[in-house]
This record gives sequence, C-alpha cells and structure tokens, in this order.
Amino acid sequence: MLIELGNKAKLASRKLARLTTDQKNAAIHCMADALLADQATILAANAKDVEKGKANGLSDALVDRLMLNEKRLAGIADSLRIVANLPDPVGEIFEEETLPNGLHVRKQRVPLGVLGVIYEARPNVTVDVAGLALKSGNAVILRGGSETLSSNRALVASLQRALTESGITNDAIQFIDSPDRALVLELLHLRDYVDMIIPRGGAGLHEFCRDNSLIPVITGGIGICHLFVDDTADQDAAVKIIHNAKTQRPSVCNALDTVLVHHSIAKEFLPKVVEHLAPSGVTFRAEPLAAGMVSHESVAPAGEKDFDTEWLSLVLGLKVVDGLDKAMEHIATHSTAHSDGILTRTDEHAQRFIAEVDSAAVYVNASTRFTDGTELGLGAEVAISTQRLHARGPMALRELTTYKWVIVGDWHVRK
Repeated sequence: MLIELGNKAKLASRKLARLTTDQKNAAIHCMADALLADQATILAANAKDVEKGKANGLSDALVDRLMLNEKRLAGIADSLRIVANLPDPVGEIFEEETLPNGLHVRKQRVPLGVLGVIYEARPNVTVDVAGLALKSGNAVILRGGSETLSSNRALVASLQRALTESGITNDAIQFIDSPDRALVLELLHLRDYVDMIIPRGGAGLHEFCRDNSLIPVITGGIGICHLFVDDTADQDAAVKIIHNAKTQRPSVCNALDTVLVHHSIAKEFLPKVVEHLAPSGVTFRAEPLAAGMVSHESVAPAGEKDFDTEWLSLVLGLKVVDGLDKAMEHIATHSTAHSDGILTRTDEHAQRFIAEVDSAAVYVNASTRFTDGTELGLGAEVAISTQRLHARGPMALRELTTYKWVIVGDWHVRK
C-alpha cells in the first residue's frame, strides 16, 4: 500500500520542483478557500472525532488539540494565506563567487523532496504541513492519529480538490487513510521514496521513530519549558509573563511547566504567582523550600518526576534556586531543549543565559508562548525541532529546503 503512495509522492515532487512561485501561491489561496467552502463537512467530521475521543477517554488536553470550530478553521485558512504571502525560498542563491580559474560557483535552495509527517490529535497540522510543503516544493505523506481520522479525511479531500482546481497534481498530498499502526513502521522504511520523517506527538512517538526509521528524522515538539525569575526582575511584569506562558493555551508544547525563583525574592514573589494564577485554575507542584514559602490549597508537594513532566494542562512547578548557576543547572537537567527563558533586568545575566542554555528557543523577558512559526514571522510551522541538525526551533519554509551546488564553467576541465 505505502510503496504506491511513496511512488506517487516521489513523482509528484519532481513536478512540484518546476512550479513557479505564483503557481504555488495561487494554489495555496485556493486551498484556503476550499477549507471555508467545505466548512460544514469538515466540522461535522471533526465533531465525530471529538465525540469518539471523549468516549474513549481522551484527555482534556488532547480533546482541545483535536477540536475544530468555525474560528479555528478560519484561523487555519488564514495561516495558509500567510504562507502564500511569504518569500519563496526555492531557487534562492547564496554564497556565490567566481573562483580564480573562472568557474562560477553558487549554492541554490531546492526542496527536500518527499516529507513523511506522523502526528497525533491535531488536525490543523494536516493543513499547516500541506501548505508549507507545497510552498517549499515538497510532496508530503501524512499519517495522522486514529483519533483524527474523520477530520483528516475531510481536510485532505478539500486540499486535494483545491490542488486539482489549480492544475497541480493532487498526488503532492498523500494521506494514509488507515489507523493501522503497522503502517507507521512501513512508512519509516520507505527510504527509496521519503527524504525526511517529521514526527509530531508525544515522547513515545519520537522515540519509536528514532529507533525504527531508515530515513533521517527531525525530532522535537516536546516541551518542558522553564522561566527563571532573577532577583532583579520586574516582579509585576514577571507575574504577567508567567500567567500568559501557563494559561494562554496550556495544552501546547510551548506552555510553561516550571518557574525557578531566585532565593532572595522567593518569599515575596511566590505568593504573588500563586495569588495571580490560582483564580485561572492553575494548581502548583512545589519543591520543599518553595512549598514552605506559600500556603494555598492549590499548592501540593512536587513528586519525584514532576520536574520531568510536560504538563499540557494547568499545572505549574515551583522551585527556589540559589541563583543563575543553579537555575541553568536545573534547566540542563530537566529541559527538553524546547523553550526556556530568564526574567531579569541584569544584562550580564541575560547574556550568560543566552550563551549557556542550550535550547532551540531562549527567551529574555518574554513568554515562552512565542515559540511558534506564525508568531516568529515564519507562517505556520511543520514542527518545532529541538535537535541540532539540520534545523532548530519552528521549522517553516527555509527549514524544508536543502541546497545544491551549481557550478557554471566556460568549457572547463580540471588540470
């Protein structure tokens, strides 16, 4: 089954490489229009997935990720239009020079080829990936979770119809229309057809892909995110940032999981955090020193593994540290290299934090919720990479390309 999908995607990728920017942009706008035109069908399919997910005991965080409504679908369509309006990286020329022997040498951006994207519970990923793949000239094979099967069927049908109407082969978007988990392993072995695997989901999915793939894998998207509140931080502003990072959308990977507080301000600052966040439904897991500084029904002792937990809910870890070194030591031990930040008015501390904290996104005096392709001006992202090769942070258009060397001679031969 998948060899046929892979072959179609590979052939489609060669056709996509010939498309002009205007052709790709027009098709992406058509995709956005199609989603809105098919809104009733898409939302009805999604409602079936949500109902089934609740019946199967899907967590509130995953139900939130799964659910579509008119506002969210409109936002997904708007994200497509943003992608259409972004610069096209394909064909970009860089590091161009003429060598002493007269050879003209340059690097030129080209699509990766065929992407295999495996994801869970987020039907918006179907659209985001399809738009980014098309704009960057890549074909894609999509494998969503079983909990999103009805939603993804409706979304893919809409996107493929838009491609056909735009005169582009709809083989550019392939969809594994089966919940059979054995097909994930089969996809990971399609090295003759697929050029990169991108998993989006929990730690188990990432580990499975790393351990079993015969194709390069970009991992990330699992965020145990920290903010360190330095002794010179603006405390009122810091509380607002923490509130935003924790509550604005707690079920996503860039939501805050742990607050580290400098010991010299902890007695004053920790009660402010609890007082400000508890009315929003936040509960807290505090290590002993922090727990001794605040008394509130929402605060419970931290368990052995709490600081290694990505909460994806309204739970926040609290810990008192001796200073910047101890804060960075904690982050190095417990972070997943996603998004970590410092709140401080001491530039020296900010610069040390930037230099020494090895995360894909490092923040100074800002909410971790900005680790997002749209928020960082990239359009939607296909994933957030926390590894070092070949991309880090939100993976958008440029990160979905590679390059080739182009050497132009005047009938040169090597001596």
